[in-house]
Amino acid sequence: MLILGLETSCDDTAAAVLRLEYPAESVAEGEEPCPEVSILANLVQSQTEVHNPYGGVVPELASRRHLENIHPVAATALARAGVELERIDLLAVTQGPGLVGSLLVGLNFAKALSLVSGIPCVGVDHIAGHLASAFLSRPRPSFPYLALTVSGGHSSIFVVESPTRFTLQGQTRDDAAGEAFDKVAKLLHLGYPGGPAVSRLAAQGDPQAFAFPRARLGESFDFSFSGLKTAVANQVHRLTSWSEQAKADICASFQEAVVEILVAKTLAAARHFSCRQVVLSGGVAANPRLRQELVAAAAGAGDMEVFLPEPDFCTDNAAMIAMAGFFNRHRAGRLLAMDVYSRFGAAPAYP
Repeated sequence: MLILGLETSCDDTAAAVLRLEYPAESVAEGEEPCPEVSILANLVQSQTEVHNPYGGVVPELASRRHLENIHPVAATALARAGVELERIDLLAVTQGPGLVGSLLVGLNFAKALSLVSGIPCVGVDHIAGHLASAFLSRPRPSFPYLALTVSGGHSSIFVVESPTRFTLQGQTRDDAAGEAFDKVAKLLHLGYPGGPAVSRLAAQGDPQAFAFPRARLGESFDFSFSGLKTAVANQVHRLTSWSEQAKADICASFQEAVVEILVAKTLAAARHFSCRQVVLSGGVAANPRLRQELVAAAAGAGDMEVFLPEPDFCTDNAAMIAMAGFFNRHRAGRLLAMDVYSRFGAAPAYP
Protein backbone atom coordinates (compact mmCIF):
# COMPACT_ATOMS: atom_id res chain seq x y z
CA MET A 1 0.00 0.00 0.00
CA LEU A 2 1.29 3.48 -0.91
CA ILE A 3 0.32 6.53 1.17
CA LEU A 4 1.01 10.21 0.47
CA GLY A 5 1.10 12.19 3.72
CA LEU A 6 0.79 15.99 3.94
CA GLU A 7 1.52 18.15 7.00
CA THR A 8 0.96 21.93 7.28
CA SER A 9 -0.16 22.45 10.87
CA CYS A 10 2.35 25.20 11.69
CA ASP A 11 5.30 26.59 9.72
CA ASP A 12 6.78 23.50 8.01
CA THR A 13 5.41 22.27 4.69
CA ALA A 14 5.93 18.52 4.64
CA ALA A 15 5.13 15.62 2.32
CA ALA A 16 6.05 11.94 2.57
CA VAL A 17 5.45 8.73 0.66
CA LEU A 18 5.22 5.48 2.63
CA ARG A 19 4.92 1.90 1.47
CA LEU A 20 3.27 -0.44 3.98
CA GLU A 21 3.28 -4.20 3.62
CA TYR A 22 2.14 -6.85 6.07
CA PRO A 23 4.80 -9.43 6.94
CA ALA A 24 4.39 -12.90 5.50
CA GLU A 25 5.07 -14.66 8.80
CA SER A 26 2.20 -15.36 11.15
CA VAL A 27 1.68 -13.64 14.49
CA ALA A 28 0.53 -14.97 17.83
CA GLU A 29 -3.17 -15.50 18.32
CA GLY A 30 -4.93 -12.34 19.46
CA GLU A 31 -2.16 -10.04 18.22
CA GLU A 32 -2.57 -7.59 15.37
CA PRO A 33 0.11 -7.69 12.68
CA CYS A 34 2.02 -4.44 12.30
CA PRO A 35 2.96 -3.57 8.71
CA GLU A 36 6.53 -3.22 7.55
CA VAL A 37 7.14 0.43 6.73
CA SER A 38 9.36 1.72 3.93
CA ILE A 39 9.79 5.49 3.83
CA LEU A 40 10.26 6.23 0.15
CA ALA A 41 10.40 10.01 0.63
CA ASN A 42 10.10 12.39 3.59
CA LEU A 43 10.49 16.08 2.78
CA VAL A 44 10.19 19.10 5.06
CA GLN A 45 10.35 22.65 3.66
CA SER A 46 11.29 24.90 6.56
CA GLN A 47 10.18 28.52 6.97
CA THR A 48 12.86 29.44 9.48
CA GLU A 49 14.21 32.32 7.38
CA VAL A 50 10.70 33.80 7.17
CA HIS A 51 9.96 33.81 10.90
CA ASN A 52 13.45 34.27 12.36
CA PRO A 53 13.29 38.12 12.30
CA TYR A 54 10.17 37.98 14.48
CA GLY A 55 11.44 35.43 17.01
CA GLY A 56 8.47 33.14 16.40
CA VAL A 57 5.89 31.98 13.88
CA VAL A 58 3.72 34.67 12.27
CA PRO A 59 0.52 32.80 11.27
CA GLU A 60 -0.33 34.88 8.21
CA LEU A 61 3.18 34.59 6.79
CA ALA A 62 3.16 30.85 7.47
CA SER A 63 -0.06 30.26 5.52
CA ARG A 64 1.17 32.35 2.58
CA ARG A 65 4.39 30.37 2.37
CA HIS A 66 2.43 27.08 2.57
CA LEU A 67 0.49 28.23 -0.50
CA GLU A 68 3.77 28.60 -2.37
CA ASN A 69 5.31 25.36 -1.09
CA ILE A 70 2.58 22.73 -0.91
CA HIS A 71 2.41 21.72 -4.58
CA PRO A 72 6.18 21.62 -5.30
CA VAL A 73 6.90 19.80 -2.01
CA ALA A 74 4.24 17.14 -2.72
CA ALA A 75 5.42 16.77 -6.33
CA THR A 76 9.05 16.46 -5.24
CA ALA A 77 8.16 13.80 -2.66
CA LEU A 78 6.43 11.72 -5.32
CA ALA A 79 9.36 12.17 -7.70
CA ARG A 80 11.94 11.14 -5.10
CA ALA A 81 9.85 8.13 -4.21
CA GLY A 82 9.65 7.20 -7.88
CA VAL A 83 5.87 6.94 -7.60
CA GLU A 84 3.21 8.37 -9.91
CA LEU A 85 0.21 9.96 -8.23
CA GLU A 86 -2.05 7.35 -9.84
CA ARG A 87 -0.32 4.63 -7.81
CA ILE A 88 -1.10 6.26 -4.45
CA ASP A 89 -3.74 4.31 -2.52
CA LEU A 90 -4.47 6.82 0.25
CA LEU A 91 -3.99 10.52 1.00
CA ALA A 92 -3.44 11.48 4.66
CA VAL A 93 -3.48 15.12 5.76
CA THR A 94 -3.32 16.93 9.09
CA GLN A 95 -6.77 18.27 10.01
CA GLY A 96 -5.80 19.87 13.35
CA PRO A 97 -4.89 21.13 15.82
CA GLY A 98 -2.68 23.90 14.49
CA LEU A 99 -2.76 27.33 12.87
CA VAL A 100 -6.07 27.74 11.04
CA GLY A 101 -4.61 29.35 7.91
CA SER A 102 -1.85 26.76 7.64
CA LEU A 103 -4.28 23.87 8.11
CA LEU A 104 -6.58 25.28 5.43
CA VAL A 105 -3.82 25.17 2.85
CA GLY A 106 -2.90 21.52 3.42
CA LEU A 107 -6.45 20.31 3.88
CA ASN A 108 -7.84 22.03 0.80
CA PHE A 109 -4.89 20.87 -1.30
CA ALA A 110 -5.52 17.28 -0.20
CA LYS A 111 -9.24 17.64 -0.86
CA ALA A 112 -8.63 18.98 -4.36
CA LEU A 113 -6.11 16.21 -5.06
CA SER A 114 -8.63 13.62 -3.87
CA LEU A 115 -11.41 15.07 -6.02
CA VAL A 116 -9.41 15.15 -9.24
CA SER A 117 -7.66 11.80 -8.74
CA GLY A 118 -10.33 9.75 -7.01
CA ILE A 119 -7.84 8.74 -4.31
CA PRO A 120 -9.51 8.39 -0.89
CA CYS A 121 -8.43 10.90 1.72
CA VAL A 122 -8.31 10.66 5.51
CA GLY A 123 -7.87 13.48 8.02
CA VAL A 124 -5.35 12.98 10.82
CA ASP A 125 -5.14 14.56 14.26
CA HIS A 126 -1.69 16.11 14.62
CA ILE A 127 -1.10 14.53 18.04
CA ALA A 128 -2.14 11.13 16.67
CA GLY A 129 0.61 11.67 14.11
CA HIS A 130 3.22 12.22 16.80
CA LEU A 131 2.05 9.08 18.59
CA ALA A 132 2.26 7.12 15.32
CA SER A 133 5.91 8.16 14.84
CA ALA A 134 6.89 5.32 17.17
CA PHE A 135 5.97 2.85 14.40
CA LEU A 136 8.13 4.37 11.67
CA SER A 137 11.21 2.43 12.77
CA ARG A 138 12.20 -0.50 14.93
CA PRO A 139 12.03 -1.50 17.70
CA ARG A 140 8.34 -0.72 18.18
CA PRO A 141 6.35 -0.56 21.41
CA SER A 142 3.55 -2.97 22.23
CA PHE A 143 0.18 -1.96 23.62
CA PRO A 144 -0.65 -0.55 26.05
CA TYR A 145 2.15 1.96 26.53
CA LEU A 146 2.61 5.43 27.94
CA ALA A 147 3.47 8.32 25.61
CA LEU A 148 4.95 11.70 26.45
CA THR A 149 4.30 14.17 23.63
CA VAL A 150 6.19 17.45 23.98
CA SER A 151 6.35 20.19 21.37
CA GLY A 152 5.88 23.91 20.88
CA GLY A 153 2.14 23.62 21.37
CA HIS A 154 1.70 20.50 23.50
CA SER A 155 3.03 18.83 26.62
CA SER A 156 0.84 15.80 27.19
CA ILE A 157 0.85 12.31 28.67
CA PHE A 158 -1.27 9.61 27.05
CA VAL A 159 -2.04 5.99 27.76
CA VAL A 160 -2.05 4.44 24.29
CA GLU A 161 -4.23 1.32 24.11
CA SER A 162 -4.19 0.76 20.32
CA PRO A 163 -3.14 2.58 17.15
CA THR A 164 -6.39 4.57 17.25
CA ARG A 165 -7.28 4.63 20.94
CA PHE A 166 -5.42 6.82 23.41
CA THR A 167 -6.47 8.59 26.58
CA LEU A 168 -5.13 11.93 27.80
CA GLN A 169 -3.87 11.62 31.38
CA GLY A 170 -1.96 14.86 31.82
CA GLN A 171 -1.23 18.09 29.97
CA THR A 172 0.21 21.55 30.43
CA ARG A 173 -1.97 24.01 32.29
CA ASP A 174 -0.32 27.00 30.61
CA ASP A 175 2.80 27.05 28.41
CA ALA A 176 4.01 24.03 26.48
CA ALA A 177 7.61 22.93 27.03
CA GLY A 178 8.63 23.81 23.49
CA GLU A 179 7.05 27.25 23.78
CA ALA A 180 9.02 27.86 26.98
CA PHE A 181 12.24 26.94 25.15
CA ASP A 182 11.42 29.42 22.38
CA LYS A 183 10.59 32.21 24.85
CA VAL A 184 13.83 31.71 26.77
CA ALA A 185 15.76 31.77 23.50
CA LYS A 186 14.07 35.05 22.62
CA LEU A 187 14.97 36.53 26.03
CA LEU A 188 18.61 35.62 25.41
CA HIS A 189 18.57 36.73 21.76
CA LEU A 190 19.47 33.25 20.52
CA GLY A 191 17.28 33.36 17.41
CA TYR A 192 14.49 31.11 16.14
CA PRO A 193 13.81 28.20 16.45
CA GLY A 194 14.77 28.51 20.08
CA GLY A 195 14.77 24.90 21.26
CA PRO A 196 17.89 23.71 19.41
CA ALA A 197 19.71 26.96 20.24
CA VAL A 198 19.01 26.63 23.97
CA SER A 199 20.00 22.96 23.91
CA ARG A 200 23.32 23.66 22.18
CA LEU A 201 24.24 26.46 24.59
CA ALA A 202 23.08 24.43 27.61
CA ALA A 203 25.73 21.80 26.82
CA GLN A 204 28.36 24.41 27.75
CA GLY A 205 26.66 25.57 30.95
CA ASP A 206 26.23 24.54 34.58
CA PRO A 207 22.74 23.07 35.19
CA GLN A 208 23.07 23.92 38.91
CA ALA A 209 24.06 27.56 38.41
CA PHE A 210 20.53 28.88 38.99
CA ALA A 211 17.85 27.36 41.21
CA PHE A 212 14.87 27.74 38.89
CA PRO A 213 11.50 26.51 40.24
CA ARG A 214 9.86 23.17 39.39
CA ALA A 215 6.04 23.11 39.36
CA ARG A 216 5.19 19.65 40.69
CA LEU A 217 1.40 20.19 41.08
CA GLY A 218 0.96 17.51 43.72
CA GLU A 219 -0.14 14.09 42.50
CA SER A 220 -1.37 15.44 39.16
CA PHE A 221 0.23 14.38 35.88
CA ASP A 222 -0.24 17.92 34.52
CA PHE A 223 2.59 20.32 33.74
CA SER A 224 3.13 24.05 34.27
CA PHE A 225 6.01 26.02 32.80
CA SER A 226 4.78 29.62 33.05
CA GLY A 227 6.36 30.15 36.48
CA LEU A 228 9.67 28.75 35.26
CA LYS A 229 9.58 31.02 32.24
CA THR A 230 8.92 34.04 34.48
CA ALA A 231 11.77 33.06 36.81
CA VAL A 232 14.15 32.89 33.85
CA ALA A 233 12.96 36.30 32.63
CA ASN A 234 13.53 37.82 36.06
CA GLN A 235 17.02 36.34 36.22
CA VAL A 236 17.86 37.66 32.76
CA HIS A 237 16.71 41.15 33.75
CA ARG A 238 18.94 41.01 36.84
CA LEU A 239 22.02 40.07 34.85
CA THR A 240 24.83 42.57 35.04
CA SER A 241 27.03 40.54 32.70
CA TRP A 242 25.89 39.21 29.33
CA SER A 243 28.79 36.86 28.95
CA GLU A 244 28.39 33.71 26.90
CA GLN A 245 29.02 31.66 30.03
CA ALA A 246 26.17 33.39 31.87
CA LYS A 247 23.83 32.64 28.96
CA ALA A 248 25.00 29.03 28.89
CA ASP A 249 24.38 28.65 32.63
CA ILE A 250 20.86 30.05 32.30
CA CYS A 251 20.10 27.71 29.40
CA ALA A 252 21.49 24.69 31.25
CA SER A 253 19.61 25.49 34.47
CA PHE A 254 16.36 26.15 32.61
CA GLN A 255 16.67 22.99 30.52
CA GLU A 256 17.41 20.92 33.62
CA ALA A 257 14.24 22.18 35.31
CA VAL A 258 12.09 21.30 32.28
CA VAL A 259 13.67 17.87 31.80
CA GLU A 260 13.43 16.98 35.49
CA ILE A 261 9.69 17.63 35.60
CA LEU A 262 8.98 15.92 32.27
CA VAL A 263 10.88 12.79 33.29
CA ALA A 264 9.48 12.65 36.83
CA LYS A 265 5.85 13.04 35.71
CA THR A 266 6.26 10.53 32.90
CA LEU A 267 7.72 7.80 35.09
CA ALA A 268 5.16 8.46 37.81
CA ALA A 269 2.36 8.09 35.25
CA ALA A 270 3.91 4.92 33.83
CA ARG A 271 3.99 3.36 37.28
CA HIS A 272 0.46 4.54 38.10
CA PHE A 273 -1.03 3.07 34.92
CA SER A 274 1.17 -0.05 34.97
CA CYS A 275 2.82 0.74 31.64
CA ARG A 276 6.25 -0.83 31.28
CA GLN A 277 6.94 0.86 27.94
CA VAL A 278 7.31 4.61 27.41
CA VAL A 279 7.35 6.44 24.06
CA LEU A 280 8.79 9.93 23.67
CA SER A 281 7.44 12.02 20.79
CA GLY A 282 7.06 15.60 19.57
CA GLY A 283 9.58 18.26 18.63
CA VAL A 284 11.12 18.53 22.10
CA ALA A 285 11.71 14.76 21.97
CA ALA A 286 14.76 15.59 19.84
CA ASN A 287 16.36 17.32 22.85
CA PRO A 288 19.47 15.28 23.74
CA ARG A 289 19.25 15.96 27.48
CA LEU A 290 15.62 14.85 27.67
CA ARG A 291 16.37 11.66 25.74
CA GLN A 292 19.38 10.89 27.93
CA GLU A 293 17.62 11.52 31.24
CA LEU A 294 14.45 9.62 30.33
CA VAL A 295 16.44 6.55 29.30
CA ALA A 296 18.57 6.75 32.45
CA ALA A 297 15.56 7.17 34.74
CA ALA A 298 13.74 4.25 33.11
CA ALA A 299 16.83 2.08 33.48
CA GLY A 300 17.01 3.05 37.13
CA ALA A 301 13.40 2.00 37.58
CA GLY A 302 14.47 -1.47 36.50
CA ASP A 303 11.40 -2.59 34.59
CA MET A 304 10.74 0.15 32.02
CA GLU A 305 11.73 0.43 28.37
CA VAL A 306 11.93 3.71 26.46
CA PHE A 307 11.29 4.09 22.72
CA LEU A 308 12.84 7.13 21.04
CA PRO A 309 11.83 8.00 17.46
CA GLU A 310 14.63 9.21 15.24
CA PRO A 311 15.07 13.02 15.49
CA ASP A 312 13.69 13.51 11.95
CA PHE A 313 10.43 11.93 13.11
CA CYS A 314 10.20 14.01 16.30
CA THR A 315 9.63 17.39 14.68
CA ASP A 316 6.60 18.00 12.44
CA ASN A 317 6.81 15.69 9.44
CA ALA A 318 4.49 14.02 6.96
CA ALA A 319 5.74 10.46 7.50
CA MET A 320 4.01 10.35 10.88
CA ILE A 321 0.83 11.76 9.31
CA ALA A 322 0.88 9.03 6.66
CA MET A 323 1.38 6.38 9.36
CA ALA A 324 -1.52 7.73 11.43
CA GLY A 325 -3.63 7.94 8.28
CA PHE A 326 -3.06 4.25 7.70
CA PHE A 327 -4.19 3.47 11.24
CA ASN A 328 -7.28 5.67 10.90
CA ARG A 329 -8.35 4.15 7.61
CA HIS A 330 -7.49 0.49 8.03
CA ARG A 331 -7.62 -0.04 11.78
CA ALA A 332 -10.65 2.11 12.58
CA GLY A 333 -12.37 2.26 9.19
CA ARG A 334 -12.48 6.06 9.08
CA LEU A 335 -12.50 7.79 5.73
CA LEU A 336 -13.41 11.43 5.34
CA ALA A 337 -16.20 12.21 2.91
CA MET A 338 -16.08 15.62 1.27
CA ASP A 339 -18.90 16.98 3.46
CA VAL A 340 -16.83 16.26 6.57
CA TYR A 341 -14.16 18.79 5.64
CA SER A 342 -16.25 21.66 6.98
CA ARG A 343 -15.36 20.39 10.45
CA PHE A 344 -11.59 20.51 9.95
CA GLY A 345 -9.59 21.41 13.01
CA ALA A 346 -11.81 19.54 15.46
CA ALA A 347 -9.98 16.63 17.06
CA PRO A 348 -11.54 13.34 15.98
CA ALA A 349 -13.52 11.44 18.59
CA TYR A 350 -11.49 8.30 19.10
CA PRO A 351 -13.55 5.32 20.27
